[in-house]
Amino acid sequence: MPGVLAGVAGAGDPAVPQRGAVFVLFGQTRDPWNVVAARGFFVATGRSPSVGQPSGAMVLRAGAALVIREARAEDWPGIRPIIHDVITGQETFPYDPAMSEADARRMWLVAPPARVVVATEGDRVTGTANMYANRPGPGSHIASGSLMVAAGARGRGVGRALAVDLVGWARRTGFAAVQFNAVVEVNTAAIRLYESLGFVTLDVAPGAFRHPGLGDVGLRIMWLDLR
Repeated sequence: MPGVLAGVAGAGDPAVPQRGAVFVLFGQTRDPWNVVAARGFFVATGRSPSVGQPSGAMVLRAGAALVIREARAEDWPGIRPIIHDVITGQETFPYDPAMSEADARRMWLVAPPARVVVATEGDRVTGTANMYANRPGPGSHIASGSLMVAAGARGRGVGRALAVDLVGWARRTGFAAVQFNAVVEVNTAAIRLYESLGFVTLDVAPGAFRHPGLGDVGLRIMWLDLR
């Protein structure tokens, strides 16, 4: 599989710190949103350079082995603990913490034309996302989805890789926008990530989420226009 170094803006640019970073793209694309969506693409586990680096472009640092790919049936044993930890923590998703494994599987493994992906590092699933039309019928031109990262893999770029993959999928599929319906107001890491990719907050439902430590906090509706 050929590697195309020029496919990522910033590669070789003297204004972008190059030490310890290699820009790699397997397959052809001119849209940085599609970088992570390319099958078999190895993406950043570290942060992107802050100078001259567009959102969506990814940096592969030495020793990184993070891959975003379509989920397979055999991935469920790796996906399930991530979902369990997130929903029982009750800090970021308004899901029933008592959800059974069967219900969790039905909820997360959405059927085509919706899509499920995993982030893997070697044989380990370190994150997962699903993506789908936000509403049926007249609302089916707007995409939505959910992203979850394993506790031990947070802060290494897994969430960003999954988010960029989701947006790339929505663009390729022809959605007009991406809408996240319920981003917990105190989930500042997710909010900063989405804002860095161009999402804006349309409104906040005050006190709509009952946080186990902070009490009732708001839920944001976040929006990315793709037109």
